[in-house]
Amino acid sequence: MKKLLVAAAATVFATSTAFAQVAFETVDADASGGITLEEATAAGLSEEVFTAADADGNGELNAEEFATIAQ
Repeated sequence: MKKLLVAAAATVFATSTAFAQVAFETVDADASGGITLEEATAAGLSEEVFTAADADGNGELNAEEFATIAQ
């Protein structure tokens, strides 16, 4: 039973990680590897959400910063 739960948890994690990557690649319209405020707002995110997720304050969201939006 424990092995089944671990396998299920690993599957959910892998699926959510893959989903986040696909979402990131979709919002990153110019495929630069970072999401600008313009790309984020075009995808329906607010400037407040973008700013809160931009942990390093460089004006772009990397994949890790983008993933925090869904949490």
